[in-house]
Amino acid sequence: MADDGEGRLRTEGSGGGAGGGGAGGPPAGEMLLNVGLLALALLAAYRLYLRWGTRGGPGGAARERQAAALPRMKRRDFSLEQLREFDGARDPRILLAVNGKVFDVTKGSKFYGPEGPYGIFAGRDASRGLATFCLDKDALRDEYDDLSDLNAVQMESVREWEMQFKEKYDYVGRLLKPGEEPSEYTDEEDTKDHTKQE
Repeated sequence: MADDGEGRLRTEGSGGGAGGGGAGGPPAGEMLLNVGLLALALLAAYRLYLRWGTRGGPGGAARERQAAALPRMKRRDFSLEQLREFDGARDPRILLAVNGKVFDVTKGSKFYGPEGPYGIFAGRDASRGLATFCLDKDALRDEYDDLSDLNAVQMESVREWEMQFKEKYDYVGRLLKPGEEPSEYTDEEDTKDHTKQE
């Protein structure tokens, strides 16, 4: 054993590397810490997989096939009560509203289905929950929510979520305010036929 000049002892066979980890290698304690952190990260990833990755299970795959087989929904407007029917539990189709617009998120049933991490928003107005990043029942209202108490940052967040949903999912109609009448929509084919006749 000899003093390495920095107040540490080293053995003759350990070379000149700092901390005895070999020539230019990390110290043994640092290597153990890295291995330990890697093991913790892998364990956390495995637990997340068990929690969310296997939730679909065999029934989840069947639900996804069933959702993919659904025809495109015709455009219509929804009251809150009508929207609640499309929560993925009673009907395979899953709808949710963001900023007054209703989207068909059925193809994202892994996320918005009854077992999904955002399943709480299925068949509901998700605007407040998305704006406040809250996945609790507290973020949902049983009556129409005009979002008037949200601050500017939260309203901007709602608009950003709306844009993301527009890009990824089918827009199927509006969320009706109390007393508001639904709009009359025509199929795209009917619109083309009507234009040809004129």
